Amino acid sequence: MSQHKDLSKLSAAGLLISLGIIYGDIGTSPLYVFKAIIGSQKITGSDQLPRISELLVLGGVSCIFWTLTLQTTLKYVIITLRADNKGEGGIFSLFSLVRRKAKWLIVPAVVGGCALLADGIITPPITISSAIEGLHSYYPKLYTEAVVIAIITALFIIQQFGTSLVGKAFGPIMFIWFSMMGVLGIHFILQNPTILKALSPHYAFQVLTSNPKAFAILGAVFLCTTGAEALYSDLGHCGRKNIQMSWIYVKTCLVLNYLGQAVWLLQHNGQAIDLDKLNPFYQIMPQEFLIVGIAIATAAAVIASQALISGSFTLIAEAVRLNLWPKVKIRYPSEQKGQLYVPSINWILCLGCIGVVLLFKESSKMEAAYGLSITLAMLMTTILVSKFLQRKKVPNYLVGLFLVMYLLIEGTFLVGNLGKFTEGGWFTLSMGFVLFTVMWTWHHARQIRNRYVKFIEIEDYYGILKEMSEDESVPKYASQLVYLTSANFNSEIESKIIYSILQKQPKRADVYWLVHVDVVDEPYKREYEVDFLVPNKLIRIDFKLGFRVEQQINLLFRRVVEDLVKNGEVDITSTYKSLNKHKIVGDFRFVVIEKVLSRSHNLSLYEKITMLLYGYLKNLSLSEERGFGLDLSFVTIEKVPLMLTTPDAVEIERVYPQSVH
Repeated sequence: MSQHKDLSKLSAAGLLISLGIIYGDIGTSPLYVFKAIIGSQKITGSDQLPRISELLVLGGVSCIFWTLTLQTTLKYVIITLRADNKGEGGIFSLFSLVRRKAKWLIVPAVVGGCALLADGIITPPITISSAIEGLHSYYPKLYTEAVVIAIITALFIIQQFGTSLVGKAFGPIMFIWFSMMGVLGIHFILQNPTILKALSPHYAFQVLTSNPKAFAILGAVFLCTTGAEALYSDLGHCGRKNIQMSWIYVKTCLVLNYLGQAVWLLQHNGQAIDLDKLNPFYQIMPQEFLIVGIAIATAAAVIASQALISGSFTLIAEAVRLNLWPKVKIRYPSEQKGQLYVPSINWILCLGCIGVVLLFKESSKMEAAYGLSITLAMLMTTILVSKFLQRKKVPNYLVGLFLVMYLLIEGTFLVGNLGKFTEGGWFTLSMGFVLFTVMWTWHHARQIRNRYVKFIEIEDYYGILKEMSEDESVPKYASQLVYLTSANFNSEIESKIIYSILQKQPKRADVYWLVHVDVVDEPYKREYEVDFLVPNKLIRIDFKLGFRVEQQINLLFRRVVEDLVKNGEVDITSTYKSLNKHKIVGDFRFVVIEKVLSRSHNLSLYEKITMLLYGYLKNLSLSEERGFGLDLSFVTIEKVPLMLTTPDAVEIERVYPQSVH
């Protein structure tokens, strides 16, 4: 935690780290934004190249500048970064802050999370392709798809080893990248200083009101702010002050580069240019610097991709702990705080990225698939932030102004991006829909199952549990018997646990332990409470773990027991005479009760489909015991039916055998 707090303070190291991990996505957008704006004027189905016009260029720069100002700077850097959950950011951290306000907020949280994951599939291909395509000037026949696939594959292979080593180089490389963009931009601005007039909102208004393809232009302009969500998601890595200060430098360099590209485009006013071959980003580089520029751009593209991949891992880990995603294996490849590796998501993203490259081939075609899903994520963040502002007692008229303003801006961008649906937007929306189906199924199935879990008063069984523990006619099952319980109150217990102890092979033990895990809204909280329900016979431990804490129940439980023994609150010495004489600790056994769906004819069709999908997902996910990090050599799995309805009344008549005469 101390490392976390140190990074949160404003410092040179914090500023450099924020450059390296926060701005990859938004920082590489100059590679393709102007290409997309000019390309938006292309007539559908025509091979004719779009012409460069002065108003389109000036209006494009104006739209970019004001999008970066209103969307990125005002909404994210100034307002949304204040919604920090004990220093952590991201859509699920935000959801954890506001979820008690209204149950329906789960919907924008899940939609936003899925949209961000879908974005993680399209960002690596488009950024790396845009960088590598600069080599066409040297090697016109270069098969760029093969190079891009090779880089993407290598990037996903190294994830399992951790990226802390290369991560240290990210900051300096991105500093060089932004500085290079700023210097190249200034070089061209000096050739035509009047380009600065393009920063006036007048030109944005003019191009959007006079151009029949205004929404297509907006869809292209939106690409300049797609990395804004990453600013918020990575809040925990760098802290608000470091992000806000470094953004001043980043935004300045971005705007200078866009202005420089605009000058080059105006030098070709009225011409029809193939921007796939003559990317304005590379055209403002001196010819002798081009190969170095392409190398730096490729490094920046890889860093941008790495940031999205790491963000996807964090997002999934949070979703697992919030019970929004099936339990999956999560590894921690290095000691660096916050760094984790999710093998299943890594390879799903890898296949998705390779599929994007093979499907769309060129970055200009990928632009159509990019932006649509992230617009949805931004809209969902707007809804959640408005609830956060309400919680912070911000005056209602200001909350209303924020909500209306950004629903209008992002709604307009959404309409602009919807025009890309048939050209490629369908791909990311399809990916997002599949992810949403998984999250919603997992969440809703859990609600259905919980509806049928029967809780009983545990106090009614104190006497019989104590008696059975001392009844030597019952074979001892374990010295210390541990059950995981979902009962939120100490006074309750699932009827299935009592059934398991008393009836499904009666289980005698010296001490019965009940362990409950409560995932709390604070990201890194680690606390526990102990309740001695029956002293030295029945003990309940309640763990309160943050949604970013790994649930290693095996280790946590052992630590708690060690503390209790040290304090003299419990004795875990074996009661077997031969072992007790030598003060040998008794054996521990965990029992995990798996509820199996047995009958479902009182479920609606929608619930039956949900439970069917849930069954498939459960088979693919980690088992309950692995998910909680239990030592499998000390675990017994018991399957019990989750009876969703009482058995049908069956009538049968008894007949007696007739006496034989």
